[in-house]
Amino acid sequence: MIGIAVVSHSPRLAQSAVDLALEMVGAEGPAIAIAAGAGDGVTGTDAIKVAEAITEVSSPDGVLVMMDLGSAVMSAEMALEFLSDADGPVKLTSAPFVEGLMAAVVRAAGGASLDDVEREARGALQAKQTHLGDDDDELPGPQAGPAAEHSIEVALRNPHGLHARPVAMLVTAVSAFEATVTVANVRSGGLPVPANSPTALLGVGARQGDTISVAAAGRQAREALDAVNALVQRGFGELETPGAVAVPEDCAARPDRERSSEASSGGPIGVSPGLAVGPIVRMPEPLAEPAPAPELTLNERAEAVDRIEAAAASVARALIDKANRVSGAAREILEVTSMMATDPGLIGDARARVTDDGHTPERAVWAAVSDITSIFREQGGLLAERIPDLHDVRNRIVAELLGRPAPGLPDRAEPYVLVARDLAPADTALIDPALCRAIVTVEGGPTSHTAILARALGVPAVVAARHALEIREGSVVIVDGTTGMIVVDPTDEQVATAEQESGRVVAFDGTGRTLDGHRVQLLANVASPDSVAAALEANAEGVGLFRTEFCFLDHEEAPDVEEQVAAYRRVFAAFPGQKVIIRTLDAGADKPLAFVTAEDEANPALGIRGYRTAWRSPKLLDSQLQAIAIAAAAEAADVGVMAPMIATVDESIEFASRCADHGLRTVGVMIETPAAAITALDILQVVDFASLGTNDLAQYTMAADRLAGELALLNDPWQPAVLRMIREACRAGVATGKPVGVCGEAAADPLLAAILVGLGVTSLSMSPRALGGVAELLRSVTVEQCRDAAATVVAASSATMARTTAAALLVRA
Repeated sequence: MIGIAVVSHSPRLAQSAVDLALEMVGAEGPAIAIAAGAGDGVTGTDAIKVAEAITEVSSPDGVLVMMDLGSAVMSAEMALEFLSDADGPVKLTSAPFVEGLMAAVVRAAGGASLDDVEREARGALQAKQTHLGDDDDELPGPQAGPAAEHSIEVALRNPHGLHARPVAMLVTAVSAFEATVTVANVRSGGLPVPANSPTALLGVGARQGDTISVAAAGRQAREALDAVNALVQRGFGELETPGAVAVPEDCAARPDRERSSEASSGGPIGVSPGLAVGPIVRMPEPLAEPAPAPELTLNERAEAVDRIEAAAASVARALIDKANRVSGAAREILEVTSMMATDPGLIGDARARVTDDGHTPERAVWAAVSDITSIFREQGGLLAERIPDLHDVRNRIVAELLGRPAPGLPDRAEPYVLVARDLAPADTALIDPALCRAIVTVEGGPTSHTAILARALGVPAVVAARHALEIREGSVVIVDGTTGMIVVDPTDEQVATAEQESGRVVAFDGTGRTLDGHRVQLLANVASPDSVAAALEANAEGVGLFRTEFCFLDHEEAPDVEEQVAAYRRVFAAFPGQKVIIRTLDAGADKPLAFVTAEDEANPALGIRGYRTAWRSPKLLDSQLQAIAIAAAAEAADVGVMAPMIATVDESIEFASRCADHGLRTVGVMIETPAAAITALDILQVVDFASLGTNDLAQYTMAADRLAGELALLNDPWQPAVLRMIREACRAGVATGKPVGVCGEAAADPLLAAILVGLGVTSLSMSPRALGGVAELLRSVTVEQCRDAAATVVAASSATMARTTAAALLVRA
């Protein structure tokens, strides 16, 4: 039987509510503990008391926490951080305090599960509402359709929850059935919203690990729920092997457009490598807000509503037509945008403004989108990042209503460099690389849609160029998508040089070295056996990061040793006599696995992930090490094995011991936390090598979730704090004579690669396509130049200054 913890500001209220509830079941009720008052008769709540109450009634079946209001909720949430010895899951519920407690006690006494008890508690007001004849229209929140006949609760497994791409898939799936489907976020306790409204679904705010309640009514209700469940269990296709094409919605234009200075914004940032030359062409200015107009007569309103629906449908069709002409990330983004154009919530709001208030169609659409935008901005995070997409849809519908050309790319027959304040996904996706030589935007960040799609198109791009709109249209510019440099009105010689370089294909000869012959191994990151071919074709010197998650994803249970051996051998066999560094399972955070990670982990990025999963599943790690040892013995590769997410010397010692037990002799660790970087000298005395995971190292050093688009400029390996962490690890490598490599995204940036070599990095591992560019820059500088530049760059006060200084010292040195 589950336990129940009761949290209230008032001890008298809590005790009375418990007494009333227990009268329903007598002595057969569940264990109940009360955490009420702040001591000495003071009204309030105490998180420590709450934690003690949860522990007191802890049960393997779980604990339900009932709260009255206000700080009781915050105290309960804080209490979860203090728990160390709860026997089972703990769930906080938004159920009504008195009625919910009575329902929960009765249901728990019958042996119901934690989820069933919580669901019963949340529905405790239904009988009262029905008895009093409450009108549904008077209840707050969106109207979700007829009463549900069937429902399920499922936990979101995909890394970013209900962002735009999964929302689009969900809307498409439920639309195929004769059913009315609603979705609610169990964590937030929000009311159900219609599953055919993408903006409403985005507003649910469901993230990875959240449980959503999906209800359906209608002839095909069960089939609709089965389809939704299948999507969720597959992680909406986002649990694929790393490296598969996907567009996480945290990769979106940053919503915060106001920055106090160039330093805070990061200045111009190269986000898609390459060099391009061309005349500036500005993106047409967006539509202005429609002017106020006289109120429509009653006779005019019906026709105006029809015009809104027709315009929205026309825009959606046009976007779908565009989507059908592209593929991959571009297609997915356009499909999501087309759904926004006919969103029932948006169109319904605009329609109401016409019929109720007499607004003109264009004013009604503008105001409806403005309201949604305000909600998204208040929510922040991923929702705020959808604002540019909403504005794009608004502008297209309003242009259609006014009979104007749809906003979009300039119509040019000659090559040009596109300059814009920002680019909508629908525009970026349709850029013709043969005409658009480069993209420069005033806004955006390193992970914006512009950056993602520009890289996919192979078009050089620079974002956060705050003064780009001040450049005179028609001016010839040179755009360097690697360094972020923009040269206005270059000389003929500069143009000739840039045009020559922009057409070059840089190949790697298989030996990484500086101008004076200092050796730096240039290795490839490999996500699965299928990506070996690209590494071989690029002449990689070996593999610096062999990710093993591919072998575990989409499994309900861990793969056996034989399956792992077969997979690992395919990679080892491709590199006889060459280095292959294999990383043990890096599950958790943005890579959840059903049989390893907990669905309800409050903060996955700081939770049980990487090597820490061995705390829960030691046999899983031992089986993998056994498989690696067998595969390595069967092939001729120089195999090293490393553990991810190491934070302490003790973890390093334990991992080295486990490897030794399986006969693995070359053992290393990933340095991804400030703790590991600071103690690298001690760590490298007990292992053979270290590899810097710069993505996570930046995340944890800067306290900035690397999945949050708004924090993209903090998650920059050029941040001085991150560079100084790398310097500490490299110093430890020099002191112990142990190699220290880099296998994060930083290694693929040619300019930063030279700085890393100057700091003491001995190998760089990257995506195969980046090898040529990195090798070329390293061959143009001496190791002493790298060291001098590194010493200067590490002393910089900002990422902008670090990047600019490096370019000045090393580019074409």
